[in-house]
Amino acid sequence: MSALEVVATGPLTLVQDLGRVGWAALGVGTSGAFDRGALRLANRLVGNREGAPGLESLGAGLVVRATSSCVVAVTGAEGDLAVERSGRSTAVVRRSPLHLLADDLLRVGTPSVGLRSYVAVRGGLRVPMTLGSAARDTLAGLGPEPVAVGDRLTTGSQAVAVPHVDHAPSRPATGPMRVVLGPREDWFIADAVRTLLSARWTVSASADRVGIRLEGPPLPRRAPARELPSEPMVTGSIQVSPDGRPVLLGPDHPTTGGYPVIAVIVHADLDRLAHAVPGQILDVREVNSR
Repeated sequence: MSALEVVATGPLTLVQDLGRVGWAALGVGTSGAFDRGALRLANRLVGNREGAPGLESLGAGLVVRATSSCVVAVTGAEGDLAVERSGRSTAVVRRSPLHLLADDLLRVGTPSVGLRSYVAVRGGLRVPMTLGSAARDTLAGLGPEPVAVGDRLTTGSQAVAVPHVDHAPSRPATGPMRVVLGPREDWFIADAVRTLLSARWTVSASADRVGIRLEGPPLPRRAPARELPSEPMVTGSIQVSPDGRPVLLGPDHPTTGGYPVIAVIVHADLDRLAHAVPGQILDVREVNSR
């Protein structure tokens, strides 16, 4: 049964779950929600399995209409959120179960902190699966097409329990992005490694689910003409292109790459990449300083 109709999408709204695991050897990346913790929380708030498909919305502007009574939750970025009922708009809070009646509008406002919002509906979204996942991989073109105005989203059977939480408090993660050096740190001069760990990097406008380019001082290689054969890549790898600029790989990254990886972001900090806003200052620190 249909539960939500898309009225507006904002810059980009995708269906995401926790990704397709186990296909990297065949060249298929995991993809999935950029902020996996936010999607898991949204699903728990509505009583779904944590990996149930939901919506990942970039920035502001997503508006959905309930076509039948349903329970939804919005997590991820902080910012305005409103429910419009019978022409009257009421501000509501994120990270809480919200009971929508038929014809209610849910409006996701401009983020005040962060970049991506996650919308879960009780039952999860019923969408076609590709290699066992409903995730949209923007690089490979796998999974459901980006959500479009007029789409009617039906619910599935991912509900497992009636939620008993009114609100989930959040403590925003702050501080440097923690990394483990390597596996190719030896390709760079010693000053490059020190620069990576001491410079104040700026998130560039060249940022999406594939990768986030940082602006700052170059990270020179020991032998600039030396080439590295393609090797496996993981989310959070910090690749350095020939011009010395670092790129943080996101969930839709290629499964292999030929640029050396100077460091990898620790798993506990990966969700924070989903909310890196162009112009934001980002510091990098080694998780175990030597």
